[in-house]
Amino acid sequence: MIARIWSWIIAIPRFLYTFIVGDDWTVAVAVVAGLAVTAILNANHIVSWWLMPIVAILATGVSIQRNYPPK
Repeated sequence: MIARIWSWIIAIPRFLYTFIVGDDWTVAVAVVAGLAVTAILNANHIVSWWLMPIVAILATGVSIQRNYPPK
């Protein structure tokens, strides 16, 4: 029983790491940085809904460019 509980304790962080970070950790870092900047702007009463879509599009573009360089 203890081994089964321990396996779940180990499996959940492994799943979360794989799900959130995935293959490209730089995208995860960009998203966290974008969320932090958005939170700071919101705390200062600056409308910042537009920031995260830009961060997501740029991070995806950079990731694709790095993984599939032009021939």
